[in-house]
Amino acid sequence: MAHGKNPDANMIPVEEARRIVLGCMRSTEVREVPAWQAAGLPLAADIKTDIDLAPFANSAMDGYALHAADLAAATADGPVVLDVVGHEAAGYVFEGEVGHGQTVRIMTGAPVPEGLDAVVKYEVVEVLEGDGNEGSRVSFAAPAKPGENIRAAGLEARAGDVVMAAGEVVTPAGAGLLANAGHAFVPVHRAPRMGIISLGTELVDAGAVPARGQIRDVNGPALMASAREAGAEPVFYGIAPDDEERICELVRRAASECDVVVTSGGASAGDYDYVTALIEREGEVLFDRVSIKPGKAVTFGLLGETPFFGLSGNPAGAFVGFELFVRPALRKMMGHTELARPVQEARATHGIKKRPGRAAYNRARVERAGADDELEVMQAPTQNSALLVDLHRGNCLVILDEDAGRVEAGDTVAVLRYDVSEGTVL
Repeated sequence: MAHGKNPDANMIPVEEARRIVLGCMRSTEVREVPAWQAAGLPLAADIKTDIDLAPFANSAMDGYALHAADLAAATADGPVVLDVVGHEAAGYVFEGEVGHGQTVRIMTGAPVPEGLDAVVKYEVVEVLEGDGNEGSRVSFAAPAKPGENIRAAGLEARAGDVVMAAGEVVTPAGAGLLANAGHAFVPVHRAPRMGIISLGTELVDAGAVPARGQIRDVNGPALMASAREAGAEPVFYGIAPDDEERICELVRRAASECDVVVTSGGASAGDYDYVTALIEREGEVLFDRVSIKPGKAVTFGLLGETPFFGLSGNPAGAFVGFELFVRPALRKMMGHTELARPVQEARATHGIKKRPGRAAYNRARVERAGADDELEVMQAPTQNSALLVDLHRGNCLVILDEDAGRVEAGDTVAVLRYDVSEGTVL
């Protein structure tokens, strides 16, 4: 896909680019991991329970298990007195029979003895004789309803029921649910390996003091952190100077060892891009310009079966390209069903300049303010794509569509929340 005299003629809209990217993504292999290690990951298969949850009717609190019918006539003036014939704690089972006029002292979580249908909490029961345990007599001053303070067997699920579906993200509580359903290990998709290469003779690593004409590589560390936050396994292949042989060697190696390859920067002789040329020769370039600002120079293609992303060398452009295209791709590879960050509406606190043309993703911060706790968004004072500080201190991108013009103070705008993972933001 040669750029020609007018490379911007190849620009495609954001949604079309994202559709192309996601259409090329394939899930990574499934592996079994301990249920607790699956927290934050989507399941690769439905999970069923092998037993009823709960497996038996149990007490919701400390108290006395009894026949509700025995207390039908109980009042403060005419209490009902029952004999305590047993004591049951969690982990112990009372095997005896409990007749009418009798009760069993029971602890939270203990199985309710056969035939009993209510539990009265300890605090409202008066002990007339003994210590409240077996051999005591206790008094009840109010009726009890059948089922009161009892957690029924199978309350959460019945044996054979699906307790967590494929694609459902495991939470810490969900890890406990999986264990309760008999699954110490569960299937998830392997974290995709994301190979990262920073391109440019001018780049040096963070430990070096840049000489005149040099700058430190910031995109490498930022993309490594972004990949890790997305759930992928980042692999840094280093900084490649503007040398075709070296660049092609690194890209081929990364493509053979990783599930996806991401480069940043890469223009060398004039406006010719060695990486795009490599993908054109040995694979397929599916697009090389997207109608966005910052970061329109986004290349996506396939090198063999390995997806390749070429992002802008400008830090803000690389960040936006990762958020819009790479991150959703990685999440699809892991089996997530929600791929995009949440988008909210907020009131602009000031005017925002915008020319119709490319869609803009402007750095900003959104917060709740005022008596109505309304969402307000304040755009960063500069949108210089070489700066990272406003991305670090901000939490969103103001989305202005291609056809949008100037935004006035008080207007409602859409904001992409990159400080929040996928899901609804209140």
